Amino acid sequence: MYDAILVPTDGSEHARRAAEHAAALADAFDAALHVVTVVDLDAAAGPFSAGGLDDREIQRLKDRRAEAIEAVESAIDATGDLHTEVVTGRPGKAILQYAGEHGVDLIAMGTHGRSGVRRAIAGSVAEHVVRRSDVPVITVRATDRSRVGDGYDDVLVPTDGSDHAATAAAHGVAIAAAFDARVHAVHVVDVGAAATTPSVSPPTTLLDQLKSAGEEATEAVAERAREAGIDVRTQVREGLPSRHLLEYSAEHDVDLIAMGSAGRTGLDRYLVGSTTERVIRRAEMPVLSVTAGEE
Repeated sequence: MYDAILVPTDGSEHARRAAEHAAALADAFDAALHVVTVVDLDAAAGPFSAGGLDDREIQRLKDRRAEAIEAVESAIDATGDLHTEVVTGRPGKAILQYAGEHGVDLIAMGTHGRSGVRRAIAGSVAEHVVRRSDVPVITVRATDRSRVGDGYDDVLVPTDGSDHAATAAAHGVAIAAAFDARVHAVHVVDVGAAATTPSVSPPTTLLDQLKSAGEEATEAVAERAREAGIDVRTQVREGLPSRHLLEYSAEHDVDLIAMGSAGRTGLDRYLVGSTTERVIRRAEMPVLSVTAGEE
């Protein structure tokens, strides 16, 4: 499933936690691990430095950023194929460019990490990468629930039946199989989106149709999991997707959420774009976001 995993780092605890997950996945899939930090020369020079930075200052910045890589190396047991590099550019763009040039098929990065007084591999950068990446991105916050431990025991796969959700399910099931984890296939019927107005409940017939579609979607994921020899549970809920997904994750001690990032189904938006971003921002556990264009 994965041959090369990229960890962008700013030296923060969030980035180190992401690196721990990347190392666990690299070990499980026998993948090469790339640890990269970005020096934003434009931001370092500031708006009033017309002449830019001289070579000595650039090297000093690179040396300082290399410390972020050292922090990651000290936090993980990288006994396999490890590559490290300090690159320059706008963080989001530089990360994606590195991924493309080095055949990376998974990016693992911390969210809400900060370095000094300047934002580096942080919230907006992580969202930039998630939205534009051609490969799956696993985002991690440094919380008690995001500790790697012995790997993953329970993987949540939200689904709306879309191609994006199906692609995410393939990744979620593959990871669950690698760690002998249980898969939870969950569909949330967004009653508010299905109603004609927020204050009016949808007709019973429409609600039944949406529930039926949700059952079909979760069963498709369940069938994929059973074919891989994995224990699986399914559930269809009603309500706000992001809230119910997070509640389900807490109720069932989920270790990883694998979800599509731009799928659509039926009359309105379900487990897509904004929902994925809300989950990424609020989840205590890692979130793997996937788009349908990925294999």
